[in-house]
Amino acid sequence: MLSAEHLPNGLTLLQDDRFFKLGQDSVLLSAFARIPKRARVLDLGCGTGALALLCWRDDLTITGLELQPGPADLFAQSIAQNKLQNVRVVQGDLREIRRLLPHASMQYVVCNPPYFASNTGKHAANSAHKTARQDESADLDDILDAIAWVLPTGGQCSIVFRPERLCPLLSGLASRGFTPKRLRFVHQTAQSAPSAVLVSAKRGAGDGLIVEPPLLVCRPDGELSDEYRAIYGK
Repeated sequence: MLSAEHLPNGLTLLQDDRFFKLGQDSVLLSAFARIPKRARVLDLGCGTGALALLCWRDDLTITGLELQPGPADLFAQSIAQNKLQNVRVVQGDLREIRRLLPHASMQYVVCNPPYFASNTGKHAANSAHKTARQDESADLDDILDAIAWVLPTGGQCSIVFRPERLCPLLSGLASRGFTPKRLRFVHQTAQSAPSAVLVSAKRGAGDGLIVEPPLLVCRPDGELSDEYRAIYGK
């Protein structure tokens, strides 16, 4: 079933029950990313375009790259409905990035990559959801290779990932010349283990990692935290 989600920045995101829908991670990553003015931005594995639209500003040039034709087409419809002139979607496999996008053609990459190994996680039975949340179509190395291809020295990326897979993410970034500059864990409550980690890295940068205070979804009384509400525009 087709539906429309009104995003905190005023744009409309078209969604379909067949495809992975807007989730907390994309919203939090869009708030975490610090995209420079007039940057060329790539949303890698963009799905229906939620993260790209959340990051939208009129000074940016945004490209979404998506493997599956259905989500890519729906993203194109959202672009048209919002009358955006500075956003486009490219349908293709990020493992073939070298033929899809020029080398060093971007300045910032945002990515909400698959969290789970193949055939694990709650979306294993749904093919579209499975592709979005499992790494059978592109593993972490494929994703990091694609980021390294499009970003020159000085380019930056922001990624949301599972905390238990943080070590391979950081080592993979380092092996491609990226230095993590900011890191923030997301907790549902102050007493719970983190459910996600937000990482920002820069290519060719010196040492100097800032570990930011944890982002708490809920207050001790169970209500949503003030920061979380502000991110969602509530």
